[in-house]
Amino acid sequence: MAAELFPTKKLVPAASVQQYQQQNLTNNNTSITSCNWQGLYPTIRERNSVMFNNEMMADVHFVVGPPGGTQRVPGHKYVLAVGSSVFHAMFYGELAEDQDEIRIPDVEPPSFLAMLKYIYCDEIDLCADTVLATLYAAKKYIVPHLARACVNFLETSLSAKNACVLLSQSCLFEEPDLTLRCWEVIDAQAELALRSEGFCDIDVQTLESILRRETLNAKEMVVFEAALNWAEAECQRQDLPPTIENKRLVLGKAIYLIRIPTMALEDFANGAAQSGVLTLNETNDIFLWYTAANKPDLLFCTKPRKGLSPQRCHRFQSCAYRSNQWRYRGRCDSIQFAVDKRVFIAGFGLYGSSCGSAEYSAKIELKRQGVPMAQRIIKYFSDGSSSTFPVWFEYPVQIEPDTFYTASVVLDGNELSYFGQEGMTEVQCGKVTFQFQCSSDSTNGTGVQGGQIPELIFYA
Repeated sequence: MAAELFPTKKLVPAASVQQYQQQNLTNNNTSITSCNWQGLYPTIRERNSVMFNNEMMADVHFVVGPPGGTQRVPGHKYVLAVGSSVFHAMFYGELAEDQDEIRIPDVEPPSFLAMLKYIYCDEIDLCADTVLATLYAAKKYIVPHLARACVNFLETSLSAKNACVLLSQSCLFEEPDLTLRCWEVIDAQAELALRSEGFCDIDVQTLESILRRETLNAKEMVVFEAALNWAEAECQRQDLPPTIENKRLVLGKAIYLIRIPTMALEDFANGAAQSGVLTLNETNDIFLWYTAANKPDLLFCTKPRKGLSPQRCHRFQSCAYRSNQWRYRGRCDSIQFAVDKRVFIAGFGLYGSSCGSAEYSAKIELKRQGVPMAQRIIKYFSDGSSSTFPVWFEYPVQIEPDTFYTASVVLDGNELSYFGQEGMTEVQCGKVTFQFQCSSDSTNGTGVQGGQIPELIFYA
């Protein structure tokens, strides 16, 4: 009986549905015809979907968007009230008002429609350009599952380029998990985040929280330059000429959160001291702090930031050397790895000479699905011991979980080196699990069981 009462989709040819939609459900301005359109859709979800942004049976309208950019959107009180407690209170609560048209100037039309699409169709349609505004709408109308989907989308797309802006928004929306993820990226990739365009768009409260950050992994000169870039953008927002005086004015007390006395003396002398942002007394006092035995009191913090401590994933249980291994003639040593949590690869630990001290030139590279993410040519000196020697990328590289990446090195050196043995396919490093597998890029013998690249250096 159930099969007869509730016909399945196979009883309705797809062409018939498409033909009916083209004839009677176009332009979201449908009038009921003699056709039984309800019979074309076997589920309540599909029938509700027909009502999305549709004038048919609409009993309320929204004028969405700021003046000059509004869009009139039809709605159905019952459907909206089922999807949102705010709409329920608005239409059926004790203080409900019988309004045919409701103005919503603080929500962008595409984001309001994205929220309605979720309420009507149970579909989540997010894109990078509107996800923040959609999160705002979902928070305002208390649609928690859509809000969670927006946060997940933001966490997935999080990078050094947008981390500072998302930090500001996550605090505004009171999303602590997203805030934590933003701090992880900002701390590990601080110099990239501070040099991003998005850093100049943050509010002064977010600026101060970043400048106050103890674990910021950046040179203080980079922090200083980023603050000046933000100040120039803030002058433009306040319609002020971007003069040195106005930059200092908009920075206010935030200037003292920059740990200028912890810069290298050369950086201070050639940069901050000549920027014009500091007063003459401040400049003199900082020079005295660098050089005098009796140091003056400063308003600036004189204690260096702690930064982040790099961790090392060591994949071999022992190392060795032989008279004819490990030799380098421009061939590539490579290994693939994956992690179960987001980390930031800062560099590799490499073996050095087994025949006394020697210098090597290393071209290190990190790839994802064959696409280079970072590479650098760097020299390192080995002292003849079986220790590993770190080589660093210019900036830490963000590594997403459950995806294999390829770590490679091409070494140039006359001397044979140590090599790893008894390699492990899985290594636990704190809260992060690394998995290793052989790489087809490896042409010099390195694999899971033995070879070069004994360590991955990372921040977690």
